[in-house]
This record gives sequence, C-alpha cells and structure tokens, in this order.
Amino acid sequence: MLGRRRALAPSESFVGSSLAASVRGVYDSRQPKELAMAKQKKAAVGTVAWRDLTVKDADRVRDFYAKVVGWKAEPLDMGGYSDYCMVPPKGKAPEAGVCHKRGGNAKIPSQWLMYVIVADLDASLAKCKKLGGKQLTEVRASGDGTFAVIQDPAGAVLALYQYAE
Repeated sequence: MLGRRRALAPSESFVGSSLAASVRGVYDSRQPKELAMAKQKKAAVGTVAWRDLTVKDADRVRDFYAKVVGWKAEPLDMGGYSDYCMVPPKGKAPEAGVCHKRGGNAKIPSQWLMYVIVADLDASLAKCKKLGGKQLTEVRASGDGTFAVIQDPAGAVLALYQYAE
C-alpha cells in the first residue's frame, strides 16, 4: 500500500457521507441528516461518481448556487456545523456537495472537485507520481471505499476513489 488509510470522524469530511451516498446508493431528501444507502449498481471504473466544492464560507456559496443553478440545499450535520448536499429543483438525489474547508478538507483546493472511480487506488497513485503528478491528501476511508486527491502535471486536481472489495 502506498498510503496510510484511516477512517475520518464525520466532522472531518463531507465526503465520508455524501460521496458514499453517491457511489453506493440514494439520498433520501426526507431525511436531510441521514443518507439512505440502498444497494445499487456501483459506478464503473473511469466514470465521475461525485463532485463537490470545498470553500471557507460554504453557507454563502450554498446560497449562491441555490440562486444561480436552482439547487435545493439539504444540510448534512458535521458535528457543530453543516455541509450541504445540493439537489436539483425536480430531483431527489444530490448532484453535488458544498462543504466547509475544515478538518480533513482543510487542504483541498477551493474548486469543483470530481471523484473518478479507479480499479486500484494504490496503482493509480503510483502512476500519478511516476508521470509527474502529486498526491495532495493521504488515502482516506469513505463509505465503502477509499480515496485520495491528486494534482496532475498541469496543476489540475482530481480525486480518485476505489470501492472496497
């Protein structure tokens, strides 16, 4: 294994709940503080499974996207503050997350971040480094898998997510 893996407390990462819901199941908008984990077909390797935005003022940015895009914000309790699952006007499942730049997310760049499914996270991280990229975060547990954020040689960032076996 390339990196230490550790589970995060809910207050450390929005991704631990929202990403898990996206790649494993369905968000139940009737229960904004809980995510319903229905067993569904997993996202395919190479596909974007989730996207989120980590910023210092998530409340202001939540309101911005609610007005500009029409998303409904469903709060997700992070233990002392809320991050947000952003649901389309006529949708039931979230399309994105807006989260605070705190805890495990403190070092994530403030930009929209896509989470792409990979078959082997360790192998993908090794290839990233070999090809001139950087691993920006340690490997972290999330839902039924693990992820890490990388930066490509041009400076763009992406999260790689691997399902647990």
